[in-house]
Amino acid sequence: MSSEYRTGREGEFTYRGYTLDELQDMERDEVVELLPARQRRTIERGLTVEHEKLLEKIADATAEETANDPIRTHLRDTPILPEFVGLTFSVYQGQEFQRVEIQPEMIGHYLGEFQLTRTSVEHGQAGIGATRSSKFVPLK
Repeated sequence: MSSEYRTGREGEFTYRGYTLDELQDMERDEVVELLPARQRRTIERGLTVEHEKLLEKIADATAEETANDPIRTHLRDTPILPEFVGLTFSVYQGQEFQRVEIQPEMIGHYLGEFQLTRTSVEHGQAGIGATRSSKFVPLK
C-alpha cells in the first residue's frame, strides 16, 4: 500500500476535488461555496463598488486576452477566484505597485497575501544619543 495520499490525476491541479477547467466553467455562486469561510463570507455579504469595478476589469481582460497588461489595484482584500488565473495584477503594497502573476494554487487566498507590506528590520550600529552600554559591539 502506498504511503502517499493522491487526489486527481498525477501532476494535475485540483481545488477541493475540481480541476481548473471545471472551476472556470462553474458559476460564481458555485465557486463561492468551495472557498474557505472568510473569503466566502466576504463575497456573500456583498462586494463593494470598487470590487465590482475590479471584477469588470477582469472580465474585460479575459475577454480580450490581454494578459500582458497588468491590472492595477489597491484592493488587497479581494479573494482570488478561478477566473483570475493567468492574469497579472499590480498590487499596491504601500509605496509602489508590485506585479503578481496569479497561479492556480492561489485560489481561495487574498491578493494582498502575495505582496508583503512589511520588510524585515536589519539593525546596524547604535545611533546618536545611544547609551554607553548599547554602543558596545562585540569583536566576534
